[in-house]
Amino acid sequence: MKTETLLLELESLCEKGGYTIRKERGAFRGDQCVIEGDKLIVINKNKPLESQTAILARVLRNLNTDETYIKPAVRKELEKIWDRLQRFKEEDITEEL
Repeated sequence: MKTETLLLELESLCEKGGYTIRKERGAFRGDQCVIEGDKLIVINKNKPLESQTAILARVLRNLNTDETYIKPAVRKELEKIWDRLQRFKEEDITEEL
């Protein structure tokens, strides 16, 4: 699946989850937050598409996606990203010890 297509699919899933997505320029990585009760995802549009998809995938991992239909190809890509994120997290823990 093309990264551009995956990004659009993940954006749609996040919006269905109640998030508003803003793409901005600046010196930040991007993440999710809640401002005055509104759920917001801020993405740095200068970052590579792969980084943008990783941010959205991290948000989706914390949402209950069991009741949301996710296309099989998108779910497969999401699981790959989640696996990579988990491995990096485990490596960070190991390095801290």
